[in-house]
Amino acid sequence: MRDIYCNVCGKKLFIENGILKEDAFEAKKQWGYFSNKDGILHSFVICEKCYDKMIDSFVIPPEITEVHEL
Repeated sequence: MRDIYCNVCGKKLFIENGILKEDAFEAKKQWGYFSNKDGILHSFVICEKCYDKMIDSFVIPPEITEVHEL
């Protein structure tokens, strides 16, 4: 497994024996026809601390649902 870094703060996420041992937010967005970025794919990883800061800045918070089966 390659090293994984938070795109916001640059933190190297903890990997042990090829297994990611901390969770992170991963996003991929392929921009479409009605965008100035048509045909471009963006992907990034955000550590949990930076994710929490990001959603704290939202005017409308994300919908959060507790999941009982992982």
